[in-house]
Amino acid sequence: MKNKILFILALLFGLMFANAGLNKFLNYMPMPEEMPEALLKDFQALMEISWLLPLVGLAELIGGILVIIPRTRALGALILFPVMVGILLVNTVVDTSGFVIALVLAVILGWIMFENRHKYRPIFQ
Repeated sequence: MKNKILFILALLFGLMFANAGLNKFLNYMPMPEEMPEALLKDFQALMEISWLLPLVGLAELIGGILVIIPRTRALGALILFPVMVGILLVNTVVDTSGFVIALVLAVILGWIMFENRHKYRPIFQ
């Protein structure tokens, strides 16, 4: 039962990040019209560095796809970890309106990483 729940959560998690990564390349989801000033400044700064947004989009796309596949889930979680740290920082420091969603995503990623902890042991030896 626990494995089925984890698979469903990992599938939704991976699809969400793959969708976010694709959106960075294809721009099919519109930006909200009303955004806090601090968040708007952060997005403008992100757009100034021309290679950063495609890099984040590629990491989200590849990491999302890898998280969906059970055999590569641990690698996908490692790829998405720094992206998730950035999401949590933005939602705690800049704009707290999406904090609950970011926290839920962080918990799912934490669970995925906890379930794959045996695969990470060689990194720390």
